[in-house]
Amino acid sequence: MDFSWTDEQMLWRKTVHDFAQKKIKPRVREIDSNKKIPKEIIRDMAKLGLLAPTVPQEYGGSGVDWTMACIAAEELGRADISLAIPVLYLVETAWGYILSRYGTNRVKEEYLPKVTSGDAFCGIAVTEPTGGSDIVGAVSTEAVKKGNNWVLNGEKMFISGVAESNKWGGVHLTLARTDSSLGYKGFSFFAVPLKDNPGITVTLLEDMGRMGISTGGFVMKDVNLLGDYLIGEVNRGFYYAMEGFSAARVLIGATCVGAAEAALEFGIEHIKTRKAFGRSLASYEGIQFPLAEHYINIEATKLLTYRAAWVMDKMYRENKFTHHDVAIAAAISKLRAPIHAFEVMNEVADWLGAAGYTKEYPIEMGIRGVRSYSIGAEGTMNIMRIIIARELLGREFLPYNK
Repeated sequence: MDFSWTDEQMLWRKTVHDFAQKKIKPRVREIDSNKKIPKEIIRDMAKLGLLAPTVPQEYGGSGVDWTMACIAAEELGRADISLAIPVLYLVETAWGYILSRYGTNRVKEEYLPKVTSGDAFCGIAVTEPTGGSDIVGAVSTEAVKKGNNWVLNGEKMFISGVAESNKWGGVHLTLARTDSSLGYKGFSFFAVPLKDNPGITVTLLEDMGRMGISTGGFVMKDVNLLGDYLIGEVNRGFYYAMEGFSAARVLIGATCVGAAEAALEFGIEHIKTRKAFGRSLASYEGIQFPLAEHYINIEATKLLTYRAAWVMDKMYRENKFTHHDVAIAAAISKLRAPIHAFEVMNEVADWLGAAGYTKEYPIEMGIRGVRSYSIGAEGTMNIMRIIIARELLGREFLPYNK
């Protein structure tokens, strides 16, 4: 067992850290206030290979493994505590990989080079207005084959990057029913372009956090897609979606670790200098004890997250694990990271007192941003528990076992 980093990993961390601290951190409040990630930051991220880096080099990616992808996610979370830029990063990193793994050559060649250069967006569209966790019961979007094409009808909601995709171009990997009689085995995955697509109507929502990246939905009315826009095989969409969600959950874990580390570091500096009753706040056990607990939780979460990345790397590169192992490891990371990150930020806000409730300090951005990951993005906390139980017990003991 080796807990050390390779020279390549350490260099990658330093490169991303230096870039993120110099180019991103000073502009986080601006991003949050203007509700937009400046295009020059996206261009700089592309130059550094931070847009869908898991995509193969032939499509403009870096072909990095999941450990390297998590290192970048952690450093981006450390710099952008609002989590807007980390959301852009992790969505494209996870779903760009799925597109590169299962998409047709035509679609990959058309979109992936634009995604890695910052000229297009790659997102995920599973959730619908009727719900997101119960995929089998909630997803009513249908795809019907007409000749060599597919016609899609339905609606997706609470989706990241719809404004970016509608403006820049790109695709959202969209889950649709292709055989209602097969339950979860009757879904297929499609690459759906939003921009200039007849039959697509985009709706935007206003989140309470992660303001720099859009959230919304889109209605599909008789959207006609060429057969090439089917991802992988017919009726295998549920499995591709689960694979992508596991990847995204590990990246969320790393993002939340980075944001929590930044918040705790900020809090430590504050309690060292702030005085109450003639003593620094740091000298009180009422501050020291929760500080120690939060530090332990961050370190434990970091270990769980990087172990999940290691399991993914072993599965994809050495065939030493299966998605059963990945699903458990990813769910554990996703279950722990957002909760502990939120607790750290809430604690630091208490240390700041009234100042912590103002926008003079970044903690409120972090509280607003990280909350999205326990509410539901890539699965609620109870869904993570269900996944872990499913993999331990078997699907026959769960409500959606057909």
